[in-house]
Amino acid sequence: MCVKSGLPPPEDAAKSLFMRGYFAVGVEGISKARNLGAVMRTAHAFGGSFVFTVGAANRAREMFQTDTAKTTQNLPYYDWESVDDMALPRGCQIVGVELTDDAVELPRFRHPRMAAYVLGKERGDLSPAMLERCSHVVKIPTKFCVNLSVAAAIALYDRTLCLGGYPERPVMPGGPMEDKQHIWGAPKKRT
Repeated sequence: MCVKSGLPPPEDAAKSLFMRGYFAVGVEGISKARNLGAVMRTAHAFGGSFVFTVGAANRAREMFQTDTAKTTQNLPYYDWESVDDMALPRGCQIVGVELTDDAVELPRFRHPRMAAYVLGKERGDLSPAMLERCSHVVKIPTKFCVNLSVAAAIALYDRTLCLGGYPERPVMPGGPMEDKQHIWGAPKKRT
């Protein structure tokens, strides 16, 4: 269950990116440029503050062709060669998204206000050096691994639900029931 931010809900769905703090999304050692482009586009769509890669310089150029939202023209992009080169803002907590035995299941996780989410390569894991830098490691409760860009989207959607200022869901199936009051107008003149 999400821990609510205590902020008033947004006035409409268009303001759903109403969150305190900031977040970034990045990948370590990615091998497929199409997935990298999709991760960057997803971060941009959810209102990310910046995007990054670690040890993926050979894939970054190809990513620019697959990111149809042109994320790196709209958000800062950092390309670090190694985990040691990462320079995040003070107070930013790294959240690894990885299937490990001790990872917290995403629905039980409280997202930090200032976070950098990092995902590993498609056919591998986050490096031991990256896991050591992570303040938190979360896993998506699935039977097996999902696509890298899907995992990024799920993590960011969960963050939006938890920190986006949304009210609790209705008890009954369907959308919220709007309690609209009748507004009395001026008397109608009959002619």
